[in-house]
Amino acid sequence: MRFALELAYDGTTFCGWQNQPNGISVQQTIEESLSTILRNKIEIVGCGRTDTGVHAQQYFAHFDTDIALPENILYNLNALLGKSIAIKKNAVADEWHARFDANKRTYQYFIHQQKNPFQENYSFLFSNEINIELMNDVAKYLIGTHDFSSFEKKGSDNKNSICTVFESNFSVHNNNIVFRISANRFLRNMVRAITGSLLMVGTNKISKDAWIDIFQQQITMPLKVVVPAKGLFLWEVQYHTTEENK
Repeated sequence: MRFALELAYDGTTFCGWQNQPNGISVQQTIEESLSTILRNKIEIVGCGRTDTGVHAQQYFAHFDTDIALPENILYNLNALLGKSIAIKKNAVADEWHARFDANKRTYQYFIHQQKNPFQENYSFLFSNEINIELMNDVAKYLIGTHDFSSFEKKGSDNKNSICTVFESNFSVHNNNIVFRISANRFLRNMVRAITGSLLMVGTNKISKDAWIDIFQQQITMPLKVVVPAKGLFLWEVQYHTTEENK
């Protein structure tokens, strides 16, 4: 049978979601815990990759096993996983696929402009004066189906760099800035590269016209503002409805 998991994690101490030879991943940690509880080797499939240090407010995964899950599976699993990973719920998933059935993923990047020790691990301190209106004006050019090579980390192994962006905007909440972007898929390092490039526009390090020209020509964006992973959250994952899958 196939089982689905909804979870959240603090990515600070992990090398990302996916298993890596030189670090502890979220995937590895959950697999080891499930294998211990079910006394059988379990492999899980996630809804996508997150890089080293990136967090997830909402994340989905699935695994297959013929072993009946104990009634207290959530309690036991959360006890083994420690404080950095929380399993919110589990369910029978039938043929559902955590990665391929997802049709919309939303990331949020958090920026604070005044030093705050309570935000240090989950937001980027950027104290420069920022033109939010201009950044939102440029962010609109990301919406639609485009080649996002300009924001892709070199050496990535994806077959193409085409993504469809549904939403892209900055908002201000209690003097904190949030960049929100939704798309059908994301490339490696894409959200952080976009955020950094738009901050360059908002601080006059690059003009709107130059940014548009680089994006349209699919040239690698020359980032002068590099945003750290700690401010990035996979915020929401949406799936095709049952009717859409018929």
